[in-house]
Amino acid sequence: MQSVKEIEFFQNIREIRECEFGVFYFFDGLVISEIKEGVVFNWAMAEKIIAIAYEIIGKDEPIAYISNRINNYSVVPSDWLKFYTHRHHLELYSVVSNTKSGFASLLLEKMFFRNNIQQFPNLESAIEWSMKKIESKKDMVQ
Repeated sequence: MQSVKEIEFFQNIREIRECEFGVFYFFDGLVISEIKEGVVFNWAMAEKIIAIAYEIIGKDEPIAYISNRINNYSVVPSDWLKFYTHRHHLELYSVVSNTKSGFASLLLEKMFFRNNIQQFPNLESAIEWSMKKIESKKDMVQ
């Protein structure tokens, strides 16, 4: 699997933020994460990234999130409930993974995430889908 830095789309980067649990790439309307090996991604970590996304992209803009699962890590799926309790909204969420553990984690997340989670075998497909959806949402607002 490819890292964000290895693809042509990387030239559109607005900002990169590195945390102790992963690296986050911010584009116009798009956040791509690459969580570090062995991390158990939880609500406290998510809150930190949500605040950064609002700071960089803005609270009123449609945001797509891509989890580029180049490393093995796990997500606390029930923490999606905390996401909604705090009135956050994420319509466009996709996962790039081609491993059995990544697929198993995705199945658990789907039980708690209120909208559809799209799965892609490569990062370019996820970006293309996300950018089209962001543009159509922007068009609907105008």
